Amino acid sequence: MKQPISMSKYIIFVTLIDMILYHYPLYSFVFANLNISSLSGILTFSSVLVGLFVVTAFILYLFAIISSRFVKFFIPFIMVGNSIALYFIISYQVILDKTMMGIVFNTNSTEAISYYNPKMFLYLFILGILPAYIISKIHIEKTKRLHLFFYATGILVSGVLIMYLNAGTWLWIDKYAKRLGGLALPWSYTINAIRYEAEELKHSKEQILLPNAKFLDDKKMIVVLVIGESARANNFSLYGYERDTNPLLKTLNVTTLKNAFSSSTYTTASVNSILSYEGGTSDNYEPLPNYLQRLGADVIWRTKNWGEPSLKIQTYERDDKLTPHCDGEGCQYDEVLLTELTKCIEASKKKKIFIILHTSGSHGPTYYTKYPKRFEVFKPVCKTVDLKECSNQELINAYDNTILYTDYFLSKVIEVLKQSSNTPSLMLYVSDHGESLGEYGLYLHGTPYSIAPDVQKKIPFIIWESESFLAMKNLSKTYTKPMDSYGQNNIFHTIIGAFGVNSPVYNKKLDILQRE
Repeated sequence: MKQPISMSKYIIFVTLIDMILYHYPLYSFVFANLNISSLSGILTFSSVLVGLFVVTAFILYLFAIISSRFVKFFIPFIMVGNSIALYFIISYQVILDKTMMGIVFNTNSTEAISYYNPKMFLYLFILGILPAYIISKIHIEKTKRLHLFFYATGILVSGVLIMYLNAGTWLWIDKYAKRLGGLALPWSYTINAIRYEAEELKHSKEQILLPNAKFLDDKKMIVVLVIGESARANNFSLYGYERDTNPLLKTLNVTTLKNAFSSSTYTTASVNSILSYEGGTSDNYEPLPNYLQRLGADVIWRTKNWGEPSLKIQTYERDDKLTPHCDGEGCQYDEVLLTELTKCIEASKKKKIFIILHTSGSHGPTYYTKYPKRFEVFKPVCKTVDLKECSNQELINAYDNTILYTDYFLSKVIEVLKQSSNTPSLMLYVSDHGESLGEYGLYLHGTPYSIAPDVQKKIPFIIWESESFLAMKNLSKTYTKPMDSYGQNNIFHTIIGAFGVNSPVYNKKLDILQRE
């Protein structure tokens, strides 16, 4: 476009383009939850449109007042960003709130690649690169900052006035504010990315040490905490699922805790909760591994995942470090975490050994890549990242195979502990969160906790105790404290209770293995 236009007209133009090209999911949600043929529905929809227009135009005007050059750079950039965001919103029904941005920032390159599909490049080119190129060719004439200020003020005042006149629509908008905000592009991912990073910066400060404590005895003991990934209780036969996804665990005298729920729907916050004495999803207190290491335990963290807090322990091993010493087809999968684990336990000179195995588990969308071929029992399986291209049964088949493999993996962990039969040992398995497999049109996880379906929050919580552990407690079988519900906040206190740590932060009420 050779004829230059004013910055104010440019901003109005790109705001309308943004509303037309990138908000189909938002409009679809509004139409699905409103009677759009009624006067009330029409007024509510108009309020959503006005709100979206005012927010976008007003922010762009503020940017232009600061720097017109920045706006010229920012607009094409967000068009590319919007096209990628739109692909994920439509393909996986995600909401780009602070939680989801946390998932984005904590996704490693291997996981990120698993999300890509050729269709994404169509979104990128048609809705990103092409309009960004066209917009970049527009010539903008210099506009006085004072004029831009008056335009920004006028739009803000007009928008507030219209919203005030439509005050009857506020309750509906407030009810769905999180979902609407998570679908408004580009502010959903830009503002929530800033919010997430600001919170991370706050929590990156020096950890507050927990009070000094000591072990009540010097008897040798092993505790293994297995942190699962995206495993939902609904698909475990131990929890009543009709398919036999736990053929091995059901023969191993494990205890299954019903009504167990995660603290969050994404890994980082859930792992923080599992390891925190307060059970919070993000606090500055030293996590359980650091605490036990400082008290004199031998702490070993092995992982095929991400999202752990800042660890200050002697042994931290990623899967790539273990792979050279591993043998067999399982080395590409979670079994790599068991590489020479028995030898590692036998070599430890400490009396208290705490092992954390952070698995890749059932992380989607490429469920079919999470288990060896021989565990592909339920067929046919979904083998594309575009989950909508698969039938629901194909998706469930692939997911159930990951649970079948998890069953095998946990049986192997128990097998390792049985080799130290004279040493009291305990295994706790808990998933970080659940997973959606198309219910309510949702896939994967990361939906804001307040509106997330139960399948993203209800998790498996499984316990195994060795005979010597039970004998030490003078029990003939496992005792678990009856509770209305169990959660990740039980883990910290149950583990330090099992180790016999005399600590001021120990809460006996949250120790599920301790009688009142």
